[in-house]
Amino acid sequence: MKHLLKVTEHIAAAKNTLFSFELLPPLKGQNIENIENTIQPLMEFDPAFVNVTYHQEEFAYKTLPNGLIEKKTIRKRPGTVGIAAAILYRYGLNVVPHIICGGFTREETENALIDLHFLGVKNLLVVRGDPQPSMKYFQPEPGGHTHSVELVQQISKLNQGIYLEEDLLNTTPTDFSIGVAGYPEKHIESPNMESDLHFLKKKIEAGAEYIVTQMFFDNQKYFSFVDRCRAVGINVPIIPGLKPITSVGQMGTLPQTFNIDLPEALVKELLKCKDNKQAKEVGVEWAIAQSKELIAKQTPVIHFYTMGRSDNVVRIAKAVF
Repeated sequence: MKHLLKVTEHIAAAKNTLFSFELLPPLKGQNIENIENTIQPLMEFDPAFVNVTYHQEEFAYKTLPNGLIEKKTIRKRPGTVGIAAAILYRYGLNVVPHIICGGFTREETENALIDLHFLGVKNLLVVRGDPQPSMKYFQPEPGGHTHSVELVQQISKLNQGIYLEEDLLNTTPTDFSIGVAGYPEKHIESPNMESDLHFLKKKIEAGAEYIVTQMFFDNQKYFSFVDRCRAVGINVPIIPGLKPITSVGQMGTLPQTFNIDLPEALVKELLKCKDNKQAKEVGVEWAIAQSKELIAKQTPVIHFYTMGRSDNVVRIAKAVF
């Protein structure tokens, strides 16, 4: 069964470039049909694994009749563990839930990991998470992790049977394969690429076994990133992440949000578009060209960011897989 394999085991056994994708849990109040509508059309391409994102809760402030301000916690997309379990057992797919620092204490993290271990989940993607929308800088939960390397270290210890409660006897080691994020164009908070690679290597040394990159639209950025990783001794699989453009407005929002550049050739094509439908066509064609070049270079996996919609990814996959 696929769900018994780790991402690294899939890569080691594969003869050709693998296909994978990421999806968002449904918004609160929605049901699992939203997930099924994304997954089902992609099943024909034999996905090696499916990532399930997680975003920490947000805070909203409401002025009460007495003039006081009430702080309310909002979880827009709850249920990541439940969604991971549903995908694992409904589709028999390797599921890779995102484990984040933001919003969790170490104890809460350990409890979530124990639940995932009981469910048979073997793969995790570990990320710090973004700052709260109302905050300029990331702030950890009291008793939580400040950096993703600390989270990798906690999971690695669990894999050795070392739990937070030190006097536990006869503990069972978990068996998670840990992935981390990589940034071909540098993390927005890193002062330079050398520093970014330094901390990425620390995560590998702490126990991470593979890297999934942030989206990029120039394959040379990815190839250069891989070369630079290898030069500093990072030798784990590096999986490229692609996001097809779906609107004209993403020319501005994607660079601003993700600290990435769009190639001039792509921008020129988007500027010709009269509406988002045309921009989506440009996005599909650009991603097909990216994918074909990545496959030609024997990239281990191509990972697609669906953002909850798979129709464009289906077209890309049909063209290249």
